Amino acid sequence: QVQLVESGGGSVQAGGSLSLSCAASSDTYRRNCMGWFRQAPGKEREGVAAIHTLLGSTFYADSVKGRFTISRDNAKNTVYLQMNSLKPEDTAMYYCVADRQFCGMVAGGRKLPARVTDFGGWGQGTQVTVSS
Repeated sequence: QVQLVESGGGSVQAGGSLSLSCAASSDTYRRNCMGWFRQAPGKEREGVAAIHTLLGSTFYADSVKGRFTISRDNAKNTVYLQMNSLKPEDTAMYYCVADRQFCGMVAGGRKLPARVTDFGGWGQGTQVTVSS
């Protein structure tokens, strides 16, 4: 079990911006794909964005392409999610995860594991609320 440390999120009006960050241990960071999925009440969890921490390849859900940007800082073992042009439908709990399979899940729009603990590593989750 690998714990990740998340920060960021909050509340914003539609059209605004928020950012998330997620820090990992150096071992976890070097060997993993990291990113975020989100879970809204009554909705399927959705893989939002992922980045291969070694190669820098990025992957996005269609729903956020052009609005969200995932990036990494190798010196800090941290990944970031910049969320722009936020919409009310972006409202959800966002969880950072580290898992070798996650990049493929996001790229292929595949169904995610049922539990956050099914991933190799996970953060505590942070709420993003976008009001209209």
